[in-house]
Amino acid sequence: MTAPPPPTPLDALPALLARSAALHSHLCPRQVLGARIGLRAARELDLSFPRTDKRVLVFVETDGCFADGVSVASGCWLGRRTMRLVDHGKVAATFVDLKTGRAVRIMPRTDLRARVRAGRGEQKRWDAYMAAYQTWPDDDLLTVTPVTLTVDLKALVSVAGKRAVCDACGEEIINEREIARGGRTLCRDCAGEAYWQPT
Repeated sequence: MTAPPPPTPLDALPALLARSAALHSHLCPRQVLGARIGLRAARELDLSFPRTDKRVLVFVETDGCFADGVSVASGCWLGRRTMRLVDHGKVAATFVDLKTGRAVRIMPRTDLRARVRAGRGEQKRWDAYMAAYQTWPDDDLLTVTPVTLTVDLKALVSVAGKRAVCDACGEEIINEREIARGGRTLCRDCAGEAYWQPT
């Protein structure tokens, strides 16, 4: 008796979309794109997804539903430190195999929405996006670009257990995110990179 063949990416899609929809109490086109992009990354990197280890790091270029679709397909999550948000406002993601250094950036084709709208007939736009994003072949949906990263992956990933204390505010800093300035150890807030201020 032979084992059944492994599922094709589109065979795996319904289960992934169910997981993504459970996070939002709904399913939307961007979740579908995120999942499709994650599945394509697995093929491009020749790895099994979703990952349960920390071999893959993914940079998502927007947050929200898209990022959750990428997460359920890839197994990479902010909480596992295998996903990073680079907030460029783009539905795109770059996947890096930390073992080999190979990286690919995957995004929807720039004309995708226009092509879906052109072929929708009487169908509502949202429904047309949902149907197309779930059924069209990858080559009709996605652009895949091999890339070289411009960030230091070793510094980004850091070393577990590294801690420092800010000489200005006294708060603990993890993951080697401290800044040395004038012989002092500073957190990014005290070094002038704060995104908040007290009221």
